[in-house]
Amino acid sequence: MQKPDKIILGIDPGTLVMGYGLIVVKRTKATLLELGVLKPGKIKDSYKRLQLIFNTVSGIITKYQPTDFAIEAPFFGKNVQSMLKLGRAQGVAIAAAMRHGLEVTEYAPRKVKQSITGNGNADKEQVMKMLQTILSFKENAKQYDATDAVAVALCHHFQCSGIKDKSTKGVKGWDDFIKNNPGRLRK
Repeated sequence: MQKPDKIILGIDPGTLVMGYGLIVVKRTKATLLELGVLKPGKIKDSYKRLQLIFNTVSGIITKYQPTDFAIEAPFFGKNVQSMLKLGRAQGVAIAAAMRHGLEVTEYAPRKVKQSITGNGNADKEQVMKMLQTILSFKENAKQYDATDAVAVALCHHFQCSGIKDKSTKGVKGWDDFIKNNPGRLRK
């Protein structure tokens, strides 16, 4: 069996539900290795939840030995308490990765959706269906936190391998766009 070039661990952080996903990259081909969810929300003590997240991420890293770690950045909402809790979950997942010597890369939710579906406003079902197409897996994974984590890992692969978002089409700025699309200018 050919050794993978990379194993990328993606995390969709949360204190109630945390998704994780691993992809294997051989040359430029990515395949799904594992996806799942952790449900720390069943534990009442918020610090024990954080400990569970740290220990679970550490265990996943020990088991699969990923080469890359990517995590979704918190979505900025109106509820400050939710943001604080989400930031803590993200922080302990990052700490676990750093404890194992992994470099951390963070992606905004819109960037992840854009790189997977071509639409930064895609819903979770669209992301899941596109992942099923790209990674050729059949399970109807209605665990959206898990598929979101796989999307983070795949987004990281696309960013590292130089695979462009479909939306950019190789344009290098407005001057290049205007030069390549003279018929779209209004006078």
